[in-house]
Amino acid sequence: MDDERGAAQAPSEHQLALLHAAAATRRTTARATSYDGPELPVAQVAVDVGLPHLDRPFEYAVPVDLDDTALPGARVKVRFAGKDVSGFVLARVREAEHVGKLTDIRRVVSPEAALTPAIARLCREVADRYAGTFSDVVRLAVPARHAAAEKALDAKVEGADAPSPDNGGEEHAASAAPDPTSPGTGAWGRYPAGPAFLHRLGSGGAPAAAWLAAPTTDPVLDWPTAMAQAARATLDGGRGAVLVVPDHRDVDRLDEALTEQLGPGRHVRLTASQGPQARYTAFLKLLRRHVRCVVGTRAAAFAPVADLGLVAWWDDGDDLLGEPRAPYPHVREVLRLRADHEGAGLLSGGFARSVAIQQWVQQGALQSVDLPVRRAAVPRVIVAGDERDVERSGAAARAHLPSAAWRAAHEALQHGPVLVQVPRRGYLPSLRCDTCRDPARCAVCHGPLALTGSGQTPVCRWCGVPATPFDCPNCHSHRLRAGVVGARRTAEELGRAFPGVPVVRSGAGEVVAHVSSSPALVIATPGAEPVAAQGYRATLLLDAWALVDRPVLSAGEETLRRWCAAAALTRSHDDDGVVVVCGVRDDEPLPVVQALVRWAPGWLAERELAEREALALPPAVWMAGLTGDAPAVASTDRGVGDGFERIGPLAHPERDGTVQERLLLRTSLEDGPRAAAALHAARAGRSARKEPGSVTVRVDPAGDLL
Repeated sequence: MDDERGAAQAPSEHQLALLHAAAATRRTTARATSYDGPELPVAQVAVDVGLPHLDRPFEYAVPVDLDDTALPGARVKVRFAGKDVSGFVLARVREAEHVGKLTDIRRVVSPEAALTPAIARLCREVADRYAGTFSDVVRLAVPARHAAAEKALDAKVEGADAPSPDNGGEEHAASAAPDPTSPGTGAWGRYPAGPAFLHRLGSGGAPAAAWLAAPTTDPVLDWPTAMAQAARATLDGGRGAVLVVPDHRDVDRLDEALTEQLGPGRHVRLTASQGPQARYTAFLKLLRRHVRCVVGTRAAAFAPVADLGLVAWWDDGDDLLGEPRAPYPHVREVLRLRADHEGAGLLSGGFARSVAIQQWVQQGALQSVDLPVRRAAVPRVIVAGDERDVERSGAAARAHLPSAAWRAAHEALQHGPVLVQVPRRGYLPSLRCDTCRDPARCAVCHGPLALTGSGQTPVCRWCGVPATPFDCPNCHSHRLRAGVVGARRTAEELGRAFPGVPVVRSGAGEVVAHVSSSPALVIATPGAEPVAAQGYRATLLLDAWALVDRPVLSAGEETLRRWCAAAALTRSHDDDGVVVVCGVRDDEPLPVVQALVRWAPGWLAERELAEREALALPPAVWMAGLTGDAPAVASTDRGVGDGFERIGPLAHPERDGTVQERLLLRTSLEDGPRAAAALHAARAGRSARKEPGSVTVRVDPAGDLL
């Protein structure tokens, strides 16, 4: 093995095809007696070790008996540091750079080329972009092998010809839905730039669009149908599509729309909830080109779709699109890299627009596709607690359920369901001192106190220690009051306010996908709102201050994103739909409330980006966060070197009561690649020296981590 080697170049698609063709020929014909070894005897292997200083390929010898199976992309077992470890063959070459004897590959786990050249290059670039390691990204990109899935799919193909991605289901799709590229037809027909976007996808172009979806309760015009029609236009043009959505409910909706547009069997689902065999089977169908379209959650961004023509994702601001495991890549960046390298079209859609996407629009990387929204085509928005409400209802105008919200719900329940969005789940997830109004904190770890049910003892949400008795450190009062009312307590209150009306709760652990059009109160936390048949008659956004006043950088854009997602499930003003915003401050106008009232998410994104640029905050600058033990953070900081602005280090309390340090590094966007390389080198140096302690490195930290 060579310990001084740089990264190997992955073979091209043409070279890979030649290698596989040569191997197939050798498997079906007898070897010549003069043949005494492989034509390409050296394999460059990416070893799954995860240490930053070993983040490079290593050379191994290919035994004669493995020549036909140890091909680029295959999983292998090799000897490394005295142990058998897994790896992927990246390339086969004639000569080794290492001058000594090479260690043989131990065995080929599977000859399936699970890591294609395009995905290998993508993994390398994602690792470099986020100062991570290649092996960490490959774990996200390639699911674990499932031998039973390989055998079952092989047997199925032997029993019947594999469906062709070029013509499978064409007749069904043609009869099931009109041509989405025809002017005036399909969900894209109402957008001025929609038909042109589909035409470019179908003709082999690579359009890049930031799509602000117009709200509608008509499933024929809603966003799942629009994304499915974009995928259909791409497939009709002979190319593949990758569609990524935040959660399984969105996957279900888009899966149904794709089946309607493409016909059965022309796409697959790829999610973590499928189970190992189902997930690997879907992965193999894409790898073997049985299908060319995939819909799934964030892992589907790495799906090995052949002849890629479209990458699309929905609701860019949703935190589920950010990977919670190292190196923490975001779907947005992964798919942008794929589109750039594979010449594919790009589509980022949502009812609101994130600041990162707005930056791409202003840079000219994306073209805005939106629809000038008529006020009558969106729900009417009422802000409860204004001066007129106070004159009419007194203190009730600013209660937890204001009088304006009660009247709207009472009237709407005569005709259909009412959605109530509550910022937090639980009963009383946040408590305050009843005397001085300071947040109630745990005496052990200083975590927030919460009440889990009526008559229960307040407990710490972090360490679980009961607060008996509570003693406010500021005024020494023993009395508590609600800080934020959770979904369960809200359901109790509304059940008493509207007796006889069914109450449906949807939240973590009990998410409801759909509700009927009959009258009901639907209490949901953000992101868990069920879809109502024919839309909700009214939507109440309770405790708006709990979202707006969060001490995080992304509070404004995240609040509007959540509100727009709920309002988009509500009927339009023409159809008597209304949205009531409850609990906002009346001392000054809030931009996020104005954006909702005017239905102007693009305006708020422009405003937020301008403020970030003025304050030199992401995404206007490159930034990375280092969190860990103080000596480890200091060591990594020294390894990074000069040329960066430091913010901190500052104490960072964890939920388990421990205190770590956090240091932020900041530089210009143009200097970002150099900064990421310096971070990786600093981590590699600590790893090689076996320094104690750990450091979590997050490039482009999310708004709630700054």
